[in-house]
Amino acid sequence: MSRKLIFILLVLLSAKGFSQYSFKGQIADKATNNTIYLSIIEDYRKLGRISMEQILKKTTIDSLGNFNFEGNNLIDENRIYQIHLDDCPETASNSEHFFGSCENSKSILFIANNNDTINFPTSFANEALCEIISTNKQSAVLLEIDILKEQMAFDFNDFRSDANRKLNSKKWFSTFQNFGESIDEPLAELYIFNFLSDKRNETHSYYQKDITKTDYYIGLGERLTSKYPNAPFTELYTSEIAIDQQLANNKTPERSIWKWLLSSLLVLSIFLNIFLILRQKRLAKNMQNDSLEKLTEQEQKVVQEILKNKTNKEIASDMFISVSTVKTHINNLYKKLNVNSREEIKQRFQ
Repeated sequence: MSRKLIFILLVLLSAKGFSQYSFKGQIADKATNNTIYLSIIEDYRKLGRISMEQILKKTTIDSLGNFNFEGNNLIDENRIYQIHLDDCPETASNSEHFFGSCENSKSILFIANNNDTINFPTSFANEALCEIISTNKQSAVLLEIDILKEQMAFDFNDFRSDANRKLNSKKWFSTFQNFGESIDEPLAELYIFNFLSDKRNETHSYYQKDITKTDYYIGLGERLTSKYPNAPFTELYTSEIAIDQQLANNKTPERSIWKWLLSSLLVLSIFLNIFLILRQKRLAKNMQNDSLEKLTEQEQKVVQEILKNKTNKEIASDMFISVSTVKTHINNLYKKLNVNSREEIKQRFQ
């Protein structure tokens, strides 16, 4: 009996020692000899980018359009991997062709580990890297999330109003979070979190409010810590969520105080400006009245003529007096008003 037990243990240990992955797929024949890459993504904030530091392997498409990655150098736990095809034209410049990626490149994200066998067949429309057949039931879940994202985008674009955006945000946050928890794979929830909390997306403003209203994000941190305690993305998430929660909690009252304070200052500024304008007008009016009281009736008429930009000759004609008399009146005005020119008279009474 003990010999049989030892034999079984040896078989199991040897099977574990020889475990390996196999990721195979098919691309259209036109991609023959193109380079295709396998990457691991430990930083969920880099899910939408191609980074040289993430690339594990590369190979070329054979004459039948097939590719194959296999070995035993992956992690035994689930991780998010990416396969992307260098489908850039030969004429692409260095700026258009970066880390084997350009506008024409195709890629797919999936969940896998060192023991998985995965096939990436072409679809009925001969499209590549859009379908997954895997021994790991979690491998294709990111594709399901992408379908939900497309449905969400359709809802958001149906009516582009604030009311519709708020209702859809509440609905889709709940839909994504419930879907993520039902999968029982925190990596899929990280994929969702990366999308909903992305500052470039319309969902970010709702995320800042949602993080203060629900325990979902704390729960996700606990699930990550339980399943992937030593993974770098677990530490990244727990640190990021702690900072975001602190900022969100501090931001709400502070924003209200500042909003009230700025509103009060604005109202005070408006009233102060109105008061100063009215005061200035009242002082100017009083100055004009005081100045006019110093003048004779004829001198006041001369002032009115000066305000109309009349010349001495025109003033004399309108008042039926001589030009020399006009000059005498103007000299008297200069003395009484303590001014030196017609322009100063205009400024005083305008």
